[in-house]
Amino acid sequence: MHSVIDVGLFVGNMEKMVAFYCDILNFETDWDGGLFATFKKDRDQLFMFDRKHFAESIGETYVPPSGINLTMEMYMRFATTEVDQEYERLKALNVRIIEELSTKPWGQRNFFIADPEGNIIEIGD
Repeated sequence: MHSVIDVGLFVGNMEKMVAFYCDILNFETDWDGGLFATFKKDRDQLFMFDRKHFAESIGETYVPPSGINLTMEMYMRFATTEVDQEYERLKALNVRIIEELSTKPWGQRNFFIADPEGNIIEIGD
């Protein structure tokens, strides 16, 4: 059996998050301004859903998060030669860098950023 895994983010400010993922990270979307958005980048998919609406729909109390989300990360893999370029591009766009670009002892070259709502995105080879 073959399955496909899509990653979803619950978000507080859909407009701001859609702009970041499209304008900064170059995802494509056909978002219509509603409570749900789907994104594509090459073969990868991501979706977002309004956090407050989702909490209400499952009978949970809405508690907005703050700071850095330490419950998950998204990993974006680039060719080794592109990691440095992506780091410089995002830095020039004033994206929040959580951990600077470095080469780890095991040989991986990577860095960490945060989206506008504090979700961690690792970018590496």
